[in-house]
Parts: sequence; C-alpha cells; structure tokens
Amino acid sequence: MSTIDLNQLVTWRRELHRFPEIGWSEFTTTARLITELRNMGLEVIAGPKVINREFVRGRKADVVERGLALARERGVDEALLAEMDELTGCMATYDTGKPGPTIALRFDIDCVNVQECAIGEHVPNNEGFASKSAGLMHACGHDGHMSIGLGIAKWLVENGSSLSGKVKLLFQPAEEGVRGARPMAESGIVDDADYFLGMHLGFIAKTGEIVVNPNSFLCTTKYDFRFYGAPAHAGAEPHLGRNALAGACHAATQMLGISRHGKGMSRINVGVIRAGEGRNVVPAYGELQVEVRGEDETINSFMAEQVERMAAGAAHSFDLRLESEVMGEAVDLQNDKELIDLLTQVVGQYPELTAVPERVFGGSEDATILAKRVQRHGGKSLYFIVGADLKAGHHQAEFDFDEKQLATAANLFIGCLQKLMTK
Repeated sequence: MSTIDLNQLVTWRRELHRFPEIGWSEFTTTARLITELRNMGLEVIAGPKVINREFVRGRKADVVERGLALARERGVDEALLAEMDELTGCMATYDTGKPGPTIALRFDIDCVNVQECAIGEHVPNNEGFASKSAGLMHACGHDGHMSIGLGIAKWLVENGSSLSGKVKLLFQPAEEGVRGARPMAESGIVDDADYFLGMHLGFIAKTGEIVVNPNSFLCTTKYDFRFYGAPAHAGAEPHLGRNALAGACHAATQMLGISRHGKGMSRINVGVIRAGEGRNVVPAYGELQVEVRGEDETINSFMAEQVERMAAGAAHSFDLRLESEVMGEAVDLQNDKELIDLLTQVVGQYPELTAVPERVFGGSEDATILAKRVQRHGGKSLYFIVGADLKAGHHQAEFDFDEKQLATAANLFIGCLQKLMTK
C-alpha cells in the first residue's frame, strides 16, 4: 500500500483555496501548478500545447483579461504568462524511461461564482484560508483535486523508479459549465493513453465510501442564443422595430415544451433571459442561456437539435438575426470493468474504506470527454467518487469537506498506478 503526506496535501489545498479563479481565468492557479511541478523536476507543458483553441467553449474576453491582470498584480512571471498564451491549464509528465503503459490522470482547477460565508464556525474562516476573492470560492472541491494531483506528482518523483511506463497529470481548466475538457482532448494529449482515471470528492458519497462505478452520467450541451432586432419608438413608430425580446420569449416557451425522450432521461432548462432597454423602446437585443441533457448522446442530440430549431424558428418569425454559441458540453460514460475491478482491489487494501459497486451520478462532468477520447483510441477509462463528508452541498457558501480524504484519494490513484505499471 502507498502512503502519502496528508499535511502537505492540506497545505496545498488551503493555499489554492485562498485564490479561487473561474474558468479560463485561472492564470495564477496555473502558474502555481507549473512552478510546483517543475520544481519537482517534472516536464510541464501549457498553453496551446494542451488546449486546442479552436474547440474552446464559453470563454469570455473580459474574464480572461481580468484573470491576466490579477496574475500580474500577484507577481506571476511574464515568461509563464507568455507560455500560457492566454490559455489556462497544464500537463505534467512523469516518464520512468521503461516500456509500459501510459496513464492519464485528470484534475480540474477552476472555482465557482459563490461568495464564501462569513460564519465563524466555517473551517476556512477559523483556520484563516477563506477565499480572498469577492464572489468567488472553491465550493466544489477542485482545490482538493489539485492538491491530490500535486501529491501524486511528488510521490512519483520520490517513488516512481519501481514503475514502468508514463504518467500524464492533466490539470484541466473550466470544468464548471463543462467547457474545458473538449479543447484539452482535442489537443491530442491523451491520444496515446492506455488508461484514464478521474475522480471527484464528496458529491454522492460520504467519508469511507468509494463509489467505484458511478453511472448515469448525463450528456449535456450548453447554449447561448443571441437575438438581434431593431429598436424603434414603441408609441410613434413601433412598425419600424423588430422585437428581439418577443423572439427570445417565444423561443423559451417553445423550448420548455419539448417532448421528453421516451428512451431515457432528458432535460431542458432555460436559465437566463435578458432583453430590453426601456419600456418605450422596442427591444433590439435578446439573449437566452439554455442547457439540455440526455442519458446518452443520441438523446442529448435530439434535445439539442430541438432547441436549435426553435431558436432559429423564433428568429425567422420575428425577422431577427440569430447567433448561437455552444458554451459547454459533456458526454455519457461507461466505466471499463478492468479498471472497476482494479480499483475495487485497491480499496480492499484499506479496512476503513468500503467499495460501493454502483451509484447514480445523475449529473454532467466533462471529464467524460477525455475518458471517452481514450476509449475511442483503444484505451480504458474510469471515473470514481471518493466520499468526503461535506459541511454543505457543492456550490454552496458553507461548502467544505473532510480533508483527510485528500490522502485517501491520492493513495487510491497511486495504488492503481502501482498495479498497472508494475511488471
């Protein structure tokens, strides 16, 4: 069995928790990771080498600019920022120099738009590591995921001589909104991977439970639809206007009425509608933020085609110009039995842990895109859950987790590496 330094993991986690950054703005975080990993002696690549710019989803220029400005304020090396080329995330490689499998491990790095609570009993407040960024918080455990990845990197440098093969540690940006995995996958960096492993802390499991085969990952596609009309005086010359608000509203009501798919779970949500400038002006702009989900890619594609057609139809009906943009996406996943069995064996080495054979995931995770990419190139993939008792649910202001499970997760990853890379 492997052992890992919990204190070091907690230190990393708390450092990262103080400086949360939302997707595509994680320049300080990426620089911190690159520096730490290179100081360990690992080869690290970043920027266009790990992110295919052509497939980037939901990246706003103003968010990127703020992230870069903040990184400079914090003293991030300009050479590192130049290397990133305005793209966050990185990959570290540990190569044993001996023939063996290539294994990709994925860790997400972004935060969510949540204001951390100010109550005294909240551990980050008590221990002095609460978020220093107003309105932003690591309220999903990604700070923990990064510390686990760093811990595995450190273990590999110190103990990897007994292994054969190569480990790729993927630190993926923009998981929230499922935006970062597709461009990372499309860079090709996992195409040579024989195995892919990813995980999440907490969520559908409590401390001591390891869900070795979560199922029912929902495919999803996130859209922004933008309707452009023409303004006019609503009293004097309404006939000269083209009402973008009306088009957006018609599209929204039609989308919410889409028939659900008879072959499995399907979902539709219109989460945001914005339109109008004033009560006496025909609205010239309207925007919808929409997501669809499906139990598999066929069902999700059905839902996606419906919303695209309805947006186009509403735009045509009101003589509007339509722009549509895919802001994020994730796919379904079937874990490979070989890796389910392998993880179950590793969990069995720890008497305090219980391997939960199956549990419904019921949400979307863009690690599935990387996992399926590996499977489609002939490799095998597994995404699992490490229970970690939560103080509040994910994406809530009082979110915190059982930090002891950082070591649990790292040791499980390392146990899998040892089994896969030891001849």
